[in-house]
Amino acid sequence: MSTSPLQIRFAQPADVAHIHAMIVELAVFEKLEHMVIATEALLHEGLFGVRPACEALIGEADGKVVTFALFFHNFSTFLTRKGLYLEDLYVKQDCRGKGYGRAMLVALAQLAVERQCGRFEWSVLDWNEPAINFYKGMGAELLPDWRICRVTGDALSSLAKA
Repeated sequence: MSTSPLQIRFAQPADVAHIHAMIVELAVFEKLEHMVIATEALLHEGLFGVRPACEALIGEADGKVVTFALFFHNFSTFLTRKGLYLEDLYVKQDCRGKGYGRAMLVALAQLAVERQCGRFEWSVLDWNEPAINFYKGMGAELLPDWRICRVTGDALSSLAKA
């Protein structure tokens, strides 16, 4: 998987520090840095542990890591097929506007087709108009009738004990 001048490849254990740093940059951009409890060790376990929970693509330009996409498979009961869910896509700020985000989305779409996924999905913050317009321009449909439900922390523990 490569797009000139961006070279796209699957992440390796040596990339964990780069991915972690970009996760922190993404959180700062989204004004959510207070929510980041991720560590390199936990990220390594998630990507490369005994039962990996996710995968990542890395984009390099001029020998430097400039973008990552972290994704995993979900499953659609309606389609009875797996899907590819993009958890995060990040391009370093000084590398934006060069087509790297588009190249990463294309590589993920190709991977979804190759793996016979029924859909390729992700979320976007409702205030991030540049990203929304970018995704629409790539052919993505924003689903207005759907909302994400999330249970974490104490609420998750309470629900598990119910």
